[in-house]
Amino acid sequence: MIRFPAALALVLALFPPLSAQAQDCPDLNPYFAGQESRGQVEWLQVAGELNGFQSQCLESGEYFALIGAAWLNGGLLPEAVEALERSLLLDPDNGAAQIDYAEALFRQGQLFPAIELNEQVLGRTDLPANLRPALQQRLEEWRGVTRDTSFRGDFLLGYDSNLNGAPDPGQVTLTIAGENVLLALGEDFEPMSGPYANLGLSARHRRLEPGLQHNFTAEVQGRASDDRSTDLLQFDGRYNFLRPRRAQSWQIDSGFRSLAFGGSALFTAADVQVRYSISPLFTCRPFFDASTQYQLFHNQNWLNAFDTRLGSGFACPLGDETVSFGNISLEAALLDSHAIKPDRPGGDRGGWQVAADWQYPLPQGLFRAVLNHTRLEDGDGYSPLLDAGTPRWVNRSYLLLQYRRGMLFSGAPGDLLINFYHQQQDSNIGLFDTSDTTLEIGISIGF
Repeated sequence: MIRFPAALALVLALFPPLSAQAQDCPDLNPYFAGQESRGQVEWLQVAGELNGFQSQCLESGEYFALIGAAWLNGGLLPEAVEALERSLLLDPDNGAAQIDYAEALFRQGQLFPAIELNEQVLGRTDLPANLRPALQQRLEEWRGVTRDTSFRGDFLLGYDSNLNGAPDPGQVTLTIAGENVLLALGEDFEPMSGPYANLGLSARHRRLEPGLQHNFTAEVQGRASDDRSTDLLQFDGRYNFLRPRRAQSWQIDSGFRSLAFGGSALFTAADVQVRYSISPLFTCRPFFDASTQYQLFHNQNWLNAFDTRLGSGFACPLGDETVSFGNISLEAALLDSHAIKPDRPGGDRGGWQVAADWQYPLPQGLFRAVLNHTRLEDGDGYSPLLDAGTPRWVNRSYLLLQYRRGMLFSGAPGDLLINFYHQQQDSNIGLFDTSDTTLEIGISIGF
């Protein structure tokens, strides 16, 4: 990244030397000498000297351009911005102030105003030819920040207590001819535990526009264990649109997911989610979201469904100005699952969900805890063979604990990951009582 020292060596060619200064403002020409060899400390010394006669130069745009540049190169950004803005108010055509003010905007994170101002400087007819290449290079570097493509690879080893998602009970109660009969489940329906390897590869492209951000992601992830019938393969593609504002922000997220289990395609889902955040209340920022999802089961099309979700919550910082305990997000939502086929077991379903997501930054990493509870109830009886066709209800809770620590792997940025996951599902129909616990450790490397 090119850094322009204030009052560049060629700035005198761009601006006549100080002829427009206020009458009582001292001669500033000595402060232009030797600027290329000054370090940060020397620039702060210059700023201190210039600050001593500010009251004499209140009407000099040249003075505020010079002291603003001294503050900028001395590392005091707020002071530099204030002085450079004062200079441009007094003299909007001051090119030296424009060059340094564009740099100050960029360091403040105001990327697009910085690009726009740099383009204005390049469009000046009085710009010296030998300044143009450096300014053009700076512009290209800043434009490059608006486009970013990255790749990431994940490798984790873990142990799962229920690789095949089998029910907890070893037997199920069937209703046959009005009588309840206990039926023992076969080995295929018993939980299978064991180690596994999880591999993933993802690509992300980010594009920034004034006030907007576009994100495109694609990911393939696979889980392999000793029992090939429990292997998983998942494909994801997503588009995220973000319009952040201080008072309010919009976010639209859409994509698809396809999952194969045991070598056979299981289901594909496509979804759209909209989230709207408003101005903070006290220290918390309220948000509202709505989502829809279409689920297509490849070999069991009677399970196809159209799901909707309406939720709201708060995102809050924890702690105060002296001590921070991270950030927490709390949300509650209403759920509805509409059956596409009239013969779906249980018919339409409805329910609710509550969730909490806590993220706590550590000196060299991030700790995250997610707690989720979901309640779903069928509108019709699930099956006349199970508990005499009673409507089914399901309570599902899960806890996710994750530790992420940034590291370098042969010079490449990455993370050390440790994940713990536990899910418990209870139902009035024993066939749907399940539990699953997973512990995994691995690395994620960007390239």
